[in-house]
Amino acid sequence: MLNKALFAISAACMSLQVMAANTLVEMKTSMGNIEIELFNDKAPISAKNFEAYIKDNFYNGTIFHRVIPGFMIQGGGMDANMVEKPTKAPIQNESYNGLKNARGTLAMARTNKPNSATSQFFINTVDNDFLNRSQMNAGYAVFGKVTKGMDVVDKITQVPTANFGMHQNVPKQAVKIISVNIKAAEEKK
Repeated sequence: MLNKALFAISAACMSLQVMAANTLVEMKTSMGNIEIELFNDKAPISAKNFEAYIKDNFYNGTIFHRVIPGFMIQGGGMDANMVEKPTKAPIQNESYNGLKNARGTLAMARTNKPNSATSQFFINTVDNDFLNRSQMNAGYAVFGKVTKGMDVVDKITQVPTANFGMHQNVPKQAVKIISVNIKAAEEKK
């Protein structure tokens, strides 16, 4: 009887660990703070990649270098002088995970090659269904969502932009990512 009870308790504990919590991240920007929940459960490759860059302090001092109202804000790869930082190897595109590019979600930025994402990400400011995976589109992998600070994201979309060399939609005054830190794990509900 006691063995059955101990087995049930240990099984319950293990299942809680398997349902491990998604990572919470705090991004401090020059325009305010943004809290993000990573979808470790549904986008493990992208979430782990993002966490690795956070642990290396890679994002500290980068900027949101592409801001398009009614679409998204993109950052995580350029410094304030618009110089691209060296990155780790590209990761597999997880756009097959069923997560949609909805307002407030984070997705991996990439080139035209589906498996080319490295450090850059974007925050969707509207529902961008055309970025979801489809028969004709490899899609962009959603791996998190803004849980606090969407007002900050909306404020960033309003900054004046211009062309900078070959780059378009660059904020005239840098919107800096001061720091990105992993806060804690949050239990699934």
